[in-house]
Amino acid sequence: MTEQELKKLQWASRRGMLELDVVLLPYLEQKGADFSSSELAQYQQFLEETDPDLYAWIMGFETPKDEYAELVGSIKQFVEQQIK
Repeated sequence: MTEQELKKLQWASRRGMLELDVVLLPYLEQKGADFSSSELAQYQQFLEETDPDLYAWIMGFETPKDEYAELVGSIKQFVEQQIK
């Protein structure tokens, strides 16, 4: 991933909800450099979803769309590791 792509993703990871900002930005900072091209495309597509949907999926209030299930699982695992 180029520096420009990373900066675009960082900007897109800044959401309208603080709850998402404190999860998505650190996740991207730690995991983003290791994204494959398909994971990068999936993360970009994921960020196009609405904030309420992202929040509900990450918090486990709703089941994510099938195409995001693995990504949401990775984000949730990251959050759990951060609070231990």
